[in-house]
Amino acid sequence: MLPLITLEEHFFSKAILDSNDAQYSEQLKHIPGLAEKLRDLDDGRIQNMDANHVSVQVISHGPGAMTPSQCRSANNQLGEAVSRHKHRLAGFAVLPVSDPRACADELSRCVRELGFVGALIDNHADGKYYDGEEYYPLWEAVQELDVPVYLHPTWPTDTMGEKYTGNFPAAASMSMRTSAFGWHSDVATHILRLFAAGIFDRYPSVKIIIGHMGEMLPFMLHRIIQLSPRWGPRTRTFQQIWDANLWITTSGVWSLDPLACILRNTKIDRVLYSVDYPFAKNEDGLAFMEALRDSGLVTEDQLAKIAYQNAEALLGVKAIKFSDLD
Repeated sequence: MLPLITLEEHFFSKAILDSNDAQYSEQLKHIPGLAEKLRDLDDGRIQNMDANHVSVQVISHGPGAMTPSQCRSANNQLGEAVSRHKHRLAGFAVLPVSDPRACADELSRCVRELGFVGALIDNHADGKYYDGEEYYPLWEAVQELDVPVYLHPTWPTDTMGEKYTGNFPAAASMSMRTSAFGWHSDVATHILRLFAAGIFDRYPSVKIIIGHMGEMLPFMLHRIIQLSPRWGPRTRTFQQIWDANLWITTSGVWSLDPLACILRNTKIDRVLYSVDYPFAKNEDGLAFMEALRDSGLVTEDQLAKIAYQNAEALLGVKAIKFSDLD
């Protein structure tokens, strides 16, 4: 199997994990050993990577509101782990998204001082999206540093979650508003908001990654392209933004069906393999890539692009062949 690079892979500091137990109660209940895996940045993580052909893992903090000092501490902890395993781990910065200026400063520090290859940030700050003028410093820093931002789902506010309550158990409500549906539709909406607000026109070189097979956007892509001219004059169309500013990962979606859609309307160099470890299993990701290899949907060259080459080009990391580790 080809070497694999993954880039939606998480850790938590002990303090943050303990403070978010209630939010993560469903995952902690149903995924054995999740808390330990989220804390681990060393042997257990590397061994799991080795067993599943993950050559390089780009690690980021899991979702949840954090102060500037918490972000700095978490990024320093991750930076130390990357230094210990410099050929196997890379870092995405966590940013205090409720403070746009602090976001820009922390991203700059992490890229220039810690060698991080971008950032993975919550999709909203207590219900606030990043299409307003107050977030211009963040997007300016992203463009100037020439690194991508991974826009990652996060917990809905109570108001955002109301539409997912009804005549069903609380567990169903929690799942629908988060990982089963709501998280993903919310990221898609955010991308459309950024486009409608002209962020991609103002910062034409901004790079944004979205996970989970494109957070529902590929299936609706033609209709969005068809109707978005009504949203106001833009320098570039949504099709052009899709082709130039957005990347998609496979994280946590182990079905060839959505990927078949993506391969029909998205450039192959915009598709990246990811797992969403430890919320998803590296074993399932490897089985998915083996199924993709045998499916006839991609050529060997296209499979290599998805597996690791596109990530190398986007992030400047380098896959290590497992024969080189022997």
